[in-house]
Amino acid sequence: MKTSKGKLCSRPHYLNAELFSYLTYCLVDSLYRGRYKLCSNKYFASLKQSNFRRSYFEYFTSSAESYTCRYTTIHSRRRNAGILPSLEDLLFYTVAEGQEKIPAHKFLTALKATGLRTGDPRLKECMEILKETLKNTSDGVTLDRHQFKKCVQSNIVLLTQAFRKKFVIPDFQSFTSHIDELYENAKNLSGGQVADYIPQLAKFSPDLWAVSLCTVDGQRHTVGDTKVPFCLQSCVKPLKYAVAVHDHGTEYVHSFIGKEPSGLRFNKLFLNEEDKPHNPMVNAGAIVCTSLIKVKAVILFSPCVANIFLLCVMGVSCFLFGRFQSERESGDRNFAIGYYLKEKKCFPEGTDMTSVLDFYFQLCSIEVTCESASVMAATLANGGICPITGERVLSPEAVRNTLSLMHSCGMYDFSGQFAFHVGLPAKSGVAGGILLVVPNVMGIMCWSPPLDKLGNSVRGIQFCTDLVELFNFHNYDNLRHFAKKHDPRREGGDQRVKSVINLLFAAYTGDVSALRRFALSSVDMEQRDYDSRTALHVAAAEGHTEVVRFLLEACKVNPVPRDRWGNTPMDEAVQFGHHDVVTILQHYHDNYSPPPASAADNNKSAEKSLDSLL
Repeated sequence: MKTSKGKLCSRPHYLNAELFSYLTYCLVDSLYRGRYKLCSNKYFASLKQSNFRRSYFEYFTSSAESYTCRYTTIHSRRRNAGILPSLEDLLFYTVAEGQEKIPAHKFLTALKATGLRTGDPRLKECMEILKETLKNTSDGVTLDRHQFKKCVQSNIVLLTQAFRKKFVIPDFQSFTSHIDELYENAKNLSGGQVADYIPQLAKFSPDLWAVSLCTVDGQRHTVGDTKVPFCLQSCVKPLKYAVAVHDHGTEYVHSFIGKEPSGLRFNKLFLNEEDKPHNPMVNAGAIVCTSLIKVKAVILFSPCVANIFLLCVMGVSCFLFGRFQSERESGDRNFAIGYYLKEKKCFPEGTDMTSVLDFYFQLCSIEVTCESASVMAATLANGGICPITGERVLSPEAVRNTLSLMHSCGMYDFSGQFAFHVGLPAKSGVAGGILLVVPNVMGIMCWSPPLDKLGNSVRGIQFCTDLVELFNFHNYDNLRHFAKKHDPRREGGDQRVKSVINLLFAAYTGDVSALRRFALSSVDMEQRDYDSRTALHVAAAEGHTEVVRFLLEACKVNPVPRDRWGNTPMDEAVQFGHHDVVTILQHYHDNYSPPPASAADNNKSAEKSLDSLL
């Protein structure tokens, strides 16, 4: 086969290098893993039926099989000789970058870049062996390959996932840089008032501001005053409800509590038509919910407080007596609600209302930091499994119900607005915290004491709003056809490669409908492959007049782009005798006046082409 320049080509002229490499890899992988029958019989049969030329099909399969035979022969020899690299070896080579030894700090820095921490419970054994190994090295700093393998072998699966970017947020450093920017934007806000009806809350500085996040894979990031402890207050309500449902089931819990937003202030003495509290996120519902939690004996310092609400989180402070006492002494409204609930027989039979209220105040007084609370939120995002220990602490039913109620009732009288603009389950508290859950992705804790008129953190609301404007985390954001928002769950390079492949393949097959979808999704219709070929090059070479007309008329693409060999779409159409295409291109070529190109523009074009490959 020959190119338009007449030179021999190792692949068909109408197939770009990126698509060829991608398909070859898929077939080789399938052949090597024993999936050849499924791959060749179904997938490639469909390719033959979709106007792939027979010559290319035979060339491709024979080339791939030949390559696979060579690969498997070498692989077998290495396996028999015992020299096939292990996962530990591959991880060493990844971190070492050609060096024979690795400085321990280099490994730990690379580990932190993935989002994992050295204090992660899952890496405890690895970190302990690392410390012991460094003591026995000559310099106490570097590790050779065998020492490194000894350190990581106990956690090799987790570490391999991290360094291969197989976590839910592949490019964690880029994502956290955006988070830091959102943090700084919200930090500049100065409105709101610190809650003062509880004396202990009034002591916090209005300048405190912290954000912590934890993904479902245990990637963690903090920024701001994340070490300062504060009370959970109403942020404990969803956790309390989740534990009650986990212990008793949904039907039993909701025989005492409703599911609807109240439309009233969170501390109103008001019940629904069935004489039940409206939902577990208002004070009346939270007090009844507290009475449903299984506690052997509700006493002032009940050990159940820690057992229930630490949720396998590390580093959480317990509640302080001073905070509890302050909460209790200023809790007249809650005592009034408690007696009202007792009068209406809202508690389970035999409930000691005074003890329940003491327990309620204790739970509101639990102290956490932003870091530990973010793991609580991540446990909810992860379906009840703590992401940093792997332990199940809540049932899937409890988590699903909790997130549903947080979405509809979690933000006081701002719940509807929050659901509309942010579209994520959240719960705020008067201490200034906002517990935010991105289901199946991450949990976030924002904390800043100044509150707005509805009792929500001013900076926290701003951060959550900006977060959803930047990333497609809103529950109703479209995950397939998005343009203006980032999706941190996708690896940028892989996505660009697939975008180029899909675009050029649609141009090759003459699929105008697919190209129209790409254009409506704001896909760059001029993006190039490794050979700098565009969709217009491919369509012109194949003689697809409808595609050429669509790209020129509807998408307004450049009619004279040049590939790496200097060929334009016109050259491709002339080479293969597509006279109708030549006529169309000639019309646009005569009327086209290119903008003045600068060196910066040329560099940008080169970077754009390179991005499509990487």
